[in-house]
Amino acid sequence: EVTLSQGFYMGKYEITQGQWQAIMGSNPAKFNAVGKDAPVERVSWIAAWQFCNNLGTGFRLPTEAEWEYACRAGTTAAFCYGNDLDASLANFDGGHPYGKGEIGLFRESTVVVGQFKPNAWGLYDMHGNVREWCADWYGIYPTAPVTDPTGPASGSYRVLRGGSWYTNGWRCRSACRGRVGTSVSYDDLGFRVIKILP
Repeated sequence: EVTLSQGFYMGKYEITQGQWQAIMGSNPAKFNAVGKDAPVERVSWIAAWQFCNNLGTGFRLPTEAEWEYACRAGTTAAFCYGNDLDASLANFDGGHPYGKGEIGLFRESTVVVGQFKPNAWGLYDMHGNVREWCADWYGIYPTAPVTDPTGPASGSYRVLRGGSWYTNGWRCRSACRGRVGTSVSYDDLGFRVIKILP
């Protein structure tokens, strides 16, 4: 059981290649042919954290708890859409849907953000497209109720959420956790930012 005591804004979309270029002056993305409105990828946790710092005061990566809260948007099913997922709802390996989702398209790359139905709070691509970095070190969940959890104090891996163009439907579930080292920059790793309310 988690309580979040502080309000925040979360990016409507994953950070795009155009946004990254404007702030960081380069474009590391493999899928740059998709265009400036595709999510930036091949971004390590360290680079994503630096991007947030460059944006200014109040911007940061979401904690894992903040990310899942925003992804679910008040739902309790496997996805913000319900218990089924296929390629009409998100960009993932549609050959491996979830639940009663039909076998569908595997696009084999990112797509422009905002192509699919948003969740109930207007956030797009919370399932699929790129896996999203969270602020937390990866660790075992606490067994007692917690307020504003931030994960372990140290670790070897940072948390990833949301699945990607490369993963199967199971990996795109609201509750599914991934973990990767802070310097890794695969072509399905991206992020979105939050801003804490004053």
